[in-house]
Amino acid sequence: QVQLVESGGGLVQVGDSLRLSCAASGRTLSIYHMTWFRQAPGSEREFVAGLTWRGSSTFYADSVKGRFTVSGDNAKNIMWLQMDGLKREDTAVYYCAAARLTGVPDRAGKYDYWGQGTQVTVSS
Repeated sequence: QVQLVESGGGLVQVGDSLRLSCAASGRTLSIYHMTWFRQAPGSEREFVAGLTWRGSSTFYADSVKGRFTVSGDNAKNIMWLQMDGLKREDTAVYYCAAARLTGVPDRAGKYDYWGQGTQVTVSS
């Protein structure tokens, strides 16, 4: 089992920055992909950004490219999401997810473990 705990959410204004963290514990050696998803009220959970946990590949949704940066430290078992230039449409609960197997990284169904989520609210 892998446990994931997100932190760093909050209330910010349009154009502000925020940094989310995801701390992993348990059988972290089994992780292949670590990813951020988000879910706004009334919407489906959507892929945001992710990385190969022991590699150098990162991947982003088009909606956040150039504004968000995903990074990780597999020695410390922490992943971050640096969010710059926040927009109102970035308002959502952000979830950290981990997958044991390779595959298409933007599919929520691929992920075996999920955190409890952290709320990000962007106001104007």
